[in-house]
This record gives sequence, C-alpha cells and structure tokens, in this order.
Amino acid sequence: MHNNVAQEAAKAIWTHWQNNTRLDALPIDIRPATRQEGYAVQAMLPAVASRTVLGWKIAATSAVGQAHINVSGPMAGHILSGQVLQDGDEVPSLGNWMRVAEPEIAFVMQSDLNPRAVAYSLEEVMQAVGALHPSLEIPNSRFTVFTAVGEAQLAADNACAHQFILGPKAPESWRDIDLSKHAVHAQVTASNGAIWKREGIGAAVLGDPRIALTWLVNELASQGVSLHAGQFVTTGTCMTPLELNSGDTVDADFGVLGRVGLRFR
Repeated sequence: MHNNVAQEAAKAIWTHWQNNTRLDALPIDIRPATRQEGYAVQAMLPAVASRTVLGWKIAATSAVGQAHINVSGPMAGHILSGQVLQDGDEVPSLGNWMRVAEPEIAFVMQSDLNPRAVAYSLEEVMQAVGALHPSLEIPNSRFTVFTAVGEAQLAADNACAHQFILGPKAPESWRDIDLSKHAVHAQVTASNGAIWKREGIGAAVLGDPRIALTWLVNELASQGVSLHAGQFVTTGTCMTPLELNSGDTVDADFGVLGRVGLRFR
C-alpha cells in the first residue's frame, strides 16, 4: 500500500473517530486488503491525529475473541495521547458503540526493545519490563458492524483502540506470581444499585499475559517498530468483556496486584 493511500485511509478513520460517527467500510480505493496493509494505515494515525504513542494494546487474545471479530489471530494497536484516563475517571459513552470494559494486565517498559532478525524470548522481554499495572481498556470501532469487516480493516481501525485506564503500579512481588493462574474479579454497579459480577484469569490472555507481551514485541519488530522505555502494553482482557450501560461503575479487583475502576457516563 502506497504511503499516500495509507495516509488517506488513516484520515478517514480519524475523521470518524473525532466526529463520533461510523462507516460501513473504507472506500474501495483506500481499503487495505491484508493485515500488513491495515497496519500501514494504523501506522499513519499518530501523525494524522497529531498525537504521540503512549502505549500499545493487543486485541483478540483468545480464541473466542478471535472468532467473535473474525480474525486469524491477535492484533496490535496504538494507544495515543488523549486516549488515556485516570483510575476512577468518568468514561464518556458518546460515540461508544461497543460499550464494554476489559480488565487487563498491563506492563510498563523500562528499556527499549528494537527490531532485530531473531525473535525475542519471553525472558528477554520480561527483563525489559519495569512495572505491572492493573488496567481497564474501553475499546470501540469506527465500523458499523466491526465483526464483519475483516482483520485488514480492523487493523487499520487501530485494533479497536478507544480509551484506556492505567491503574496503580503493582507491588514488585508481581514477578514471583504465576500470572497465568492469577484470578481477576470485576463488579459492575448500575445507577439503580443493582450489582453483577464476573471472574477471569490470566490464562485467558494467550495462555499468560507475559506470552502476550512477548507476542506484541515480536509483532512490532516484524514491522520495524520499536517498543520504547516508558511505553506500556495492555495485554488483553482476562475475562468476557463487561457490558456497560450509562451510569454504571466498574471495579476490577486484581487481588495483590491492585484494583482499578471507572464510571461510564
């Protein structure tokens, strides 16, 4: 995909993002045909939006999630400045059609991981991690039927990135925990006081959030993209996404790793 075409597609995505509108599909003359072409469009978004890259997300980190959105595997997406909220913040519902929150384990990097010919091992990647944080992702799509447009356009749509809350830093003892077996509990409280709960586990994320992080590092490297110190990676939802209605509050309890919450306005 020529850079000019990728840029035009990114502009179309960003315009709908800013206007809280949706499209059925990108125009055929600027529509990516492959995952790599979708990534080429996504790579133009920071410049088109005049935003900086604060971190990365991984979409579809379970077989159920991949089947739901009809993709062949996990996908990477940028999290840009202006998308990150604070623990307990109000998350606006305007223009949010997915209306879900996803409790996720996020890692903040302490050193760069640059592209190279040999894939990074899990051990190398974890040595580059500075901290673990509980987090909540609030995804969304610019497509009317995001489950039907295919992975090329979903990659162009920034892997459904929308808003994100990075919770407090976990105690350093997180390194001694088997994250694949670590339980996460979520509670959603409606405006009328009704409460419902859901549970998840780290194994829901490609078997282990550390495996997911390693996948992301090597996925970026295959595109010639570095993961930089100070950036974070949110690794995918530990449970079935939490359905939200306006007025709901979410409390995600990661046990000894901490907790994080939001209010859906």
